[in-house]
Amino acid sequence: MKITEQIKQPIAYEMELFEKKFRLAMSSKVALLNRITHYIVNRKGKQMRPMFVFLVGKMLNNGQVSERTYRGASVIELIHTATLVHDDVVDDSNRRRGFFSINALWKNKIAVLIGDYLLSKGLLLSIDNNDFDLLKIISVAVREMSEGELLQIEKARHLDITEDIYYDIIRKKTATLIAACCSLGAASVKPNSPEVENMRKFGELIGMAFQIKDDLFDYGETKIGKPTGIDIKEQKMTLPLIYALNNASKKEKSWLINSVKNHNKDKKRVKEVIAYVIDNGGLVYAEEQMISFQNEALKLLEAYPNSEFKDALILMVNYVIERKK
Repeated sequence: MKITEQIKQPIAYEMELFEKKFRLAMSSKVALLNRITHYIVNRKGKQMRPMFVFLVGKMLNNGQVSERTYRGASVIELIHTATLVHDDVVDDSNRRRGFFSINALWKNKIAVLIGDYLLSKGLLLSIDNNDFDLLKIISVAVREMSEGELLQIEKARHLDITEDIYYDIIRKKTATLIAACCSLGAASVKPNSPEVENMRKFGELIGMAFQIKDDLFDYGETKIGKPTGIDIKEQKMTLPLIYALNNASKKEKSWLINSVKNHNKDKKRVKEVIAYVIDNGGLVYAEEQMISFQNEALKLLEAYPNSEFKDALILMVNYVIERKK
């Protein structure tokens, strides 16, 4: 059995019901809208976000979830899907998860409007049910994601990213969404309890590890073969590169910065940068940091009684580290 199926097993019923509720949450009287939202629902990915919501909710509440849990999972999916649709417009991207993006099929104007529609659907789902605590969790996440993206754009121009700034960017860009999912799962069954913050922290740690794992893929870990160097081509400052830069001599540092800034399309030069980062301990260091975040996340779970939901969350934390793509 695939690890993702194993993780899903204790919440299989909830996930099936969630899909039905999610389709309903997206529906509209406008035929064009329904056609597009139907397309979105049918190209779903691994569904890690709702899985986190349900696993945390069930772990904290003796295997029981409430209607609020379903609403929380639907709201996070609606709002996250809205940000993805807008991202594809911003990045001028034609594909997402192997499918055509909304802007590729229906053009930018419609894609932006669809994103706005999904956003408002998410907000109203919370407001109509007085789930203001859940809405606050999600709104904070969206604000942080926007800040993280803008901070990355601002810093990429000068390549002046310290390790602290890097962590700030990935905490906002990637970790805040997983943190919101775990926090929502807790708030849906145990509102205003210390668990809400505890689970937010748990999700944030997983998100940090998840992003560092993505950084490592760019250097072609042995498991996946060839390095891609895509991040270098896009002038993204990843943890292995930041570590190598911080520990380079003045001459090597200016060569690295010049390579990333001005020669990032030169395949030979990108290969040389990758080799330099690997030879100078960038990958080893990033891997150590990733494992440290993983261990902190696992430590937070120790306080909870054993259950199949806790086991699935442990599997999820390990999957984030061990995944092949």
